[in-house]
Amino acid sequence: MFDLDCRRCDRLAAFLDQVGADYPDYHARPVPPFGDANARLLIVGLAPGMHGANATGRPFTGDHAGILLYQTLFKHGFASTAESVSADDGLRLFDCRITNAVKCLPPQNKPVGSEVNNCRHFLEEEMTQLKEGGVIVALGSIAHKSIVAGMGLRQKDFLFAHAAEHALPEGRVLLDSYHCSRYNTQTRRLTPKMFDAVFARARALIDG
Repeated sequence: MFDLDCRRCDRLAAFLDQVGADYPDYHARPVPPFGDANARLLIVGLAPGMHGANATGRPFTGDHAGILLYQTLFKHGFASTAESVSADDGLRLFDCRITNAVKCLPPQNKPVGSEVNNCRHFLEEEMTQLKEGGVIVALGSIAHKSIVAGMGLRQKDFLFAHAAEHALPEGRVLLDSYHCSRYNTQTRRLTPKMFDAVFARARALIDG
């Protein structure tokens, strides 16, 4: 189960201690998944952002990366509103759950391989809760690879590419997207139209 007090990764634990001292009002702990526990859509990001989820305690909340995500979720009926500003703003997710491959804020937003591996057991548990025939959306290649590893599958059989679609065991489907980071959206590597198409496909698969 998710552990709010997890300190498996020495580097991340020490970094969060420092961040918590510098920003005493921040969450500065592992960030739990958010949304419907019985969801058919699971969204997996990379890790909490310094002034976003690490501050608010809710994935993709309070930072630039969440702007496009929640707008898109609202458009496709997965969220009650198009904006996520704080953990107590009343926003609800419908048939959707959001988590990260790494639950703690990493320095420079770059977890190392051992940290991704240490955190994978949380992701594995979250994936087992996904209903048969459910959809997983991987935001970025690190999330994608952790999902594949967590399912015990071979990476070479599941190569990451934006809008790629992969069949998973038990009728599940993995959809890939570039991460909705500030860098990707501002450089137009990821456009709103590209991102929308991924979630339109997720909605179509879920609605069957």
